[in-house]
Amino acid sequence: MKIKIISFPAFLLAVLLILNGTTFTLNQIGQAVVTRLGEPVRVIKDPGLHFKIPFLETVVFFDKRLMSVELSALEVTLADKRRVVVDAFGRYVITDPLKFYQSVGSENGVLNRLNPVVLGSLSSVLGGVPLSSLLSDTRIFAMNKIRDEVNKAAKGFGIDIVDVRIRKTDLPLQNSEAICKRMMSEREREAREIRAKGVEMAQIIKSTADKENAIALAEAEAKVQILISEGEMEANRIYAEAFSKDESFFEFFQSLEAYRTSFNSKNSAFVIAPKGKFFNVMKGNKP
Repeated sequence: MKIKIISFPAFLLAVLLILNGTTFTLNQIGQAVVTRLGEPVRVIKDPGLHFKIPFLETVVFFDKRLMSVELSALEVTLADKRRVVVDAFGRYVITDPLKFYQSVGSENGVLNRLNPVVLGSLSSVLGGVPLSSLLSDTRIFAMNKIRDEVNKAAKGFGIDIVDVRIRKTDLPLQNSEAICKRMMSEREREAREIRAKGVEMAQIIKSTADKENAIALAEAEAKVQILISEGEMEANRIYAEAFSKDESFFEFFQSLEAYRTSFNSKNSAFVIAPKGKFFNVMKGNKP
C-alpha cells in the first residue's frame, strides 16, 4: 500500500511531463515550424493547442506581425554627383515560415540577409536621383522603387517587404566639415562688412556732427559780433547824444575814465609835461 502511494505522484508527474513535451500552444500573432531532428516537417499557422513528438520534434516560433529591420548607413553618390550618407530602415512580414526558417534561420538573422540587398538597391536607385528630389516629397517614388526591387529578392527568404524608408540624409563628415568652415568664413566676412559699414556710418555721423557744431559755433560767434557791434554803436550814439547836450560834462567824464584806467596800478609812472591837458581836471581847471 505504501509503494502504491509513492508511485502515484511519480506516475502523475511523468504523465504531466509527457503531456508538456507533446503539446504546445500557438497564439494569434505567431506561426511555427516543427522540426524533427533538425529537419522541418510541417508548418503551423492556426492558433490553438497542437501536438508534437517529445524529444524528437522541436517547435520554432515566428511572428506574424509587421517587423522592422535597421539597416547600415550607406554613402551614396547621387545623380548630381553629390555624396550623401543615407540612414534607412525596412519593414517586413514573414509570409512563408518554412522558407524563412530554411534561408534565414531566425528573426535575428534577417539583417544579415536583407542588409546587402537593400543597400545595393539604395545605391542603384538613388544614383539616378538628384539631391533636390531626395529632400522633397518626390523621394516617395524612389522609395517605392527600392521596395519593389528588394521584394523580388526577399521572396526567396519567405518574407514580404512592406516598406523601405530613409530616416535621415546627411552629408559625409568631410563635406560637413568643409561646409561648416565655408559657412564660418561667410559669417566672418559678413561680420567684417557689417563692422566696416558701422565704422563708415560712425565717421559720417561724427563728421556731420562736427560740421553742424562748427556751423553753430560760427553762427553764434557772428551773432555775438553783431550784438557787440550793435552795443558799441548804441553806446557811441548815447555818448554822442550826451556830448551834444553837455560838452563840458562829457569831457569831465572822459577825463575821469582816463584817470581810472591810467592809475589802475599802484606802480604807475608817467613821464608827461605837467602843463598838459591830461591833468586839467585834477588841477581843478576846466577840461
